[in-house]
Amino acid sequence: MAILPIIETPDARLKQISTPVATVTDAHRTLIADMFETMYDAPGIGLAAIQVGVPERILVIDLQPEAPEDLGSTPEDADPETIVRVKQPRVFINPEITWASEEHSIYQEGCLSVPEMYADVTRPARIRVTWLDEKGAGHDEEIDGLLATCLQHEMDHLNGVLFIDHLSKLKRDMLLKKLEKMRRTGRAA
Repeated sequence: MAILPIIETPDARLKQISTPVATVTDAHRTLIADMFETMYDAPGIGLAAIQVGVPERILVIDLQPEAPEDLGSTPEDADPETIVRVKQPRVFINPEITWASEEHSIYQEGCLSVPEMYADVTRPARIRVTWLDEKGAGHDEEIDGLLATCLQHEMDHLNGVLFIDHLSKLKRDMLLKKLEKMRRTGRAA
């Protein structure tokens, strides 16, 4: 496994539309393992293949929820250094949304390709998705909560869309100027 470089905005590759995977191969499984290692190292909870320069419809997600046996503490009073996270890696190849709820949710999103920038994005609260896993097996599931938000965010990458593209031009321009300033002063990766 290897940690891959993550492409950051304004790199034009992030605007590419990724191509479907015809057959899941060992090369794809190696890429998936590298994507997980890269995502965990960043750290993040989702990563699309295009973010590491591969324009194929592959994404990985791991929300890494806190362990229920978290040393008897609650998230509010737990020392962030001692919180136990449970890895629950999920792979989505050729994901397609087949249904979306009319109900929406707002979540403050960030992105490894737009480092240290966050904004509220409105998306459908529940979605039905079909996809292949790393073995090539098909899945069809209704998904909600943070997983639905994260999956929609990563699927946007497959279509050349960043979370900042969901914002007003004014808000997007403000975030991009702030990111550029942070890069110039050396405070962002």
